[in-house]
Amino acid sequence: MLKSARKQGNKDRAKDAEGRMPLVEHLRELRNRLLKSVLAIVVVTIFAAYFYRPIIDFLLEPMLSSVGCTNGATHQRNGAPCAEMTTNGLTAPFSIALKVGLSAGIVLSAPVWLYQLWAFAAPGLHKNEKKYALSFVAVGAPLFLAGAVLAYKILPQTAEILLGFTPDHVKNLLPVDDYLDLVTRMVVVFGLAFELPLMLVLLNFTGVLSAKRLGSWWRAMVLGITIFSAFATPTGDPLTMLTLASPIVALYFIALGVCLLNDRRRKRANPDADLDDDEASDLDLTPAPIGATERAPAASTLPEQADGGRRQINGYDDAT
Repeated sequence: MLKSARKQGNKDRAKDAEGRMPLVEHLRELRNRLLKSVLAIVVVTIFAAYFYRPIIDFLLEPMLSSVGCTNGATHQRNGAPCAEMTTNGLTAPFSIALKVGLSAGIVLSAPVWLYQLWAFAAPGLHKNEKKYALSFVAVGAPLFLAGAVLAYKILPQTAEILLGFTPDHVKNLLPVDDYLDLVTRMVVVFGLAFELPLMLVLLNFTGVLSAKRLGSWWRAMVLGITIFSAFATPTGDPLTMLTLASPIVALYFIALGVCLLNDRRRKRANPDADLDDDEASDLDLTPAPIGATERAPAASTLPEQADGGRRQINGYDDAT
């Protein structure tokens, strides 16, 4: 009996087309989505830890090739300051391996936790809005990876600017764990920043945000992206800031173009799609032809007046 009651409850929840569920069910759903996301990150982290050496060499290569010191020198051949990568402590190499694996796990498992994020919000959407889940993952994962690649590419330039403040006759020692913290922070921040245009497109496709309103925000969006880039980049110099801000602004305008096309398509299918809930649609007040009025059916009559005429009572019309 208990099993049948549980099956009946599951059927009732499955029949709810609008995805409504009690608060306890929402919390249980959130827990399951978080567990799946964490499990994906852990699995990829363990797999990445097995390839720790190639990954750490890949992460250190741009830094060593641009500002790395050789043979105990404090400056490169061009006279610019350089840095020597070091570890501090007996357990530092092990903690570095964990950081490398975790960083790789967060980045490489992005398709999984991005899908879980969207799947948690999908039950509250209409059926025609849930179809965007796979598109969200298919576009969101490459955008996140593009942001991560950009962060990786500007690291040498960032290091050269920061090391340029080194006083003369001073040797730079750059701990590897501090460098990995910087890499992880930049990769996550750049990757999430590249998701902004996708979120705007999804808000438009689900009817929350119109292209007209989004277009009216373009000045504030450009200013906000520029300010965000100034705080997100470690150096804050104009060149590095523009390196991050320029692609995000370009993606914003691409998202605006997609939203304009979607609103135009939606308006052709439904002329009242852009109206608010409390806004009346346009009424057709064009007068109908007189002939159509004459051919219209007569007004309803009383049962005894089925022929549509009036009864004569003592020579008078029965108006009642």
